[in-house]
Amino acid sequence: MAKDTRPDSPWAGAKPRTERPSRRERERQAEAGQRPPPSPARDDRRGARSDAPARSGGHRPAAADPAPSIPREAPSSREQRLYGLNACLAAFARRPEALRKVYLSEARIAALKTVLAWCVQRRIGYRVVEADDLDRLTASRHHEGVCFDLLRPEPITLSALLDAQPPAPTASLLLWLDGVGNPHNLGALLRSAAHFGVGGVIVPARAGLDVSGAAARVAEGAAEVVPLAHADDAQQALRDLHARGYALAATVPRDGAPLYATTLPRRLVLVLGAEGEGMSEPMIGAADLRLTIPGSGAIESLNVAASVAVLLGEYWRQSHPG
Repeated sequence: MAKDTRPDSPWAGAKPRTERPSRRERERQAEAGQRPPPSPARDDRRGARSDAPARSGGHRPAAADPAPSIPREAPSSREQRLYGLNACLAAFARRPEALRKVYLSEARIAALKTVLAWCVQRRIGYRVVEADDLDRLTASRHHEGVCFDLLRPEPITLSALLDAQPPAPTASLLLWLDGVGNPHNLGALLRSAAHFGVGGVIVPARAGLDVSGAAARVAEGAAEVVPLAHADDAQQALRDLHARGYALAATVPRDGAPLYATTLPRRLVLVLGAEGEGMSEPMIGAADLRLTIPGSGAIESLNVAASVAVLLGEYWRQSHPG
């Protein structure tokens, strides 16, 4: 028999061919190839987008109110606008029920998550905004990425302030501001007052002095610690203070008793005037003593905020020996 000299077939040993898909099946596969289903990665991005904080309002569960629009005007007279992280957190810690609106930068979401949770639970609007929006809301570039609108605290009367102080002869220290109006000075002296345990600050009602957003930011939370009381009648207020055992000390730039050589009364009201004008002559005349902070004489005096820090530090030293 003749030997077969043909080369081996390339299909030799191949597995049997499977059945060819039907035309309908081929069309279905072709259509599926043109319009692939969404990949898992795409689905994951969709899910992350729905859960992540939105640029315009943050993560807001369905129970929360819509985010507040960015106002173009100041809050109502019943509200105050605070800014600065420590100032806002201190206000929330002391009076969370007063919170009405929150504006924050995206960078502050983590630091304010407790506040945002409160907003969601109480249906209080909040909004994540850009830095220039906060610049406009606060009229400042020192907002530190957060701004709160809150109801103003109820005004404190002098009588209520005095009732809250320890009775005589226990040591007690108060401040009286006669003409001080600069918000940065007010904030700085409130911070010193909180540090040294001052019981409160008294201002004449006619002065109209209140804690502004700028003052609260500089105070770094101290505005929530040190109460500010308004005296309607200055002469009656002086009589009430004397009746409670307080002595009044006027701080003057010269010709007063040297601070560090004077034994300070245990119950004391330090009276401070505005820079430039100083305190009024009637207040100086009503004082039980006059105090001067000694120095080199290279300048006439310290500013009022620095003076307060020095005076309070010396009072603390004398009343807390050791």
